[in-house]
Amino acid sequence: MIAIDNVLVSDEVVEEQFVCDLTKCKGGCCEDGDAGAPLQTEELNHLINSYDIIKEYMTPAGIRTIEKGGKYLYDREFGWVTPTVGGKICAYGYRDKQGIIKCAIEQAYNDDKISWKKPISCHLFPIRISKSKDELTEYVNYEPRPDLCAAACKLGKKLKVPTYIFLKEAIIRKYGEEFYETLEATAKHMEKAK
Repeated sequence: MIAIDNVLVSDEVVEEQFVCDLTKCKGGCCEDGDAGAPLQTEELNHLINSYDIIKEYMTPAGIRTIEKGGKYLYDREFGWVTPTVGGKICAYGYRDKQGIIKCAIEQAYNDDKISWKKPISCHLFPIRISKSKDELTEYVNYEPRPDLCAAACKLGKKLKVPTYIFLKEAIIRKYGEEFYETLEATAKHMEKAK
C-alpha cells in the first residue's frame, strides 16, 4: 500500500499493467455492471448544466431514459449513478460504426462544447475509489473485470505499461500533478527495490 496524504493506493496500481483494448472489449464497461457509472456529488451539476449539449450525441433510447427517470439516480449501494437503458448500457453511451460503446459526454467534451470530460469514475477505470467510514481516507484499488478486461491486461503486459501510467491524465485530474509525481517516484523506487 502506498500512502500519499490521506490516500492509500494499492500496490497493484503501480505493479499491474493495463491498456484498454477497445477493439476487443467494445467498451463493455459502459454496459456491464450492477448500476450506471458512479458520480461524485459535484458532477451532478455538470449533468444538469450540460445535458442539452450532451443530448445531441445520445441515442433516442438514452434520451427517453433520462427524460423518464432523470439525469442521474441514487443507488443504495453505489450512491449517485448515471441511469442505464433497460439495466444495461449507460444512458449516455452510444455505439459507433465498429460497435464500440462511446460516451456522449466525452464526445461533447472532445468537440469543445463542454468543459467536463466525463465522470471521474469512468476516466479512472479500472481503478475504483472507496472511502473509509469516517470519509477521511480514500482507498485507490486496481479492480479490472476478469473477463471483460482480459484483453486490456494482456495489451498492457505486451506494451509494458503500468496502470498508473495508462491512467496518468485521470489520476492528475482527480488528485493533481503533485500527487501523480509522488506516485510515480514511489513506483520507480519500488521497481528499483525488486
